[in-house]
Amino acid sequence: MAADKASNNIYADFKAQVNMTATELKKWLGTEESNSVGQDSGDGTSIGHKSGERIIEILNKKKADMTEADEAHMHKVHSYISRHLAQGPEKDVEHSRWRYSLMNWGHDPLKK
Repeated sequence: MAADKASNNIYADFKAQVNMTATELKKWLGTEESNSVGQDSGDGTSIGHKSGERIIEILNKKKADMTEADEAHMHKVHSYISRHLAQGPEKDVEHSRWRYSLMNWGHDPLKK
């Protein structure tokens, strides 16, 4: 990972927004709810689900081992979560497709 200020900022933003552990995310991605949401990537698996699998890989890496591709994906995750958080439902958040989609990207809006 490039050792510049922008890289450090995206890493910090990613770590702040991805509030699920790799273990929690892996368990979530195996649920029916996880597979019920998201835009198909063309092979029957949603874009968000594939992103979640990539996030698990990133979470299991040391910061020093991050690649430019990891950094690019962290930026994509940060952008998605930021946009999606602004579109939340007013009620029944717990069982909403909105929450399920965010969780595929590693963010549970109900987690403190």
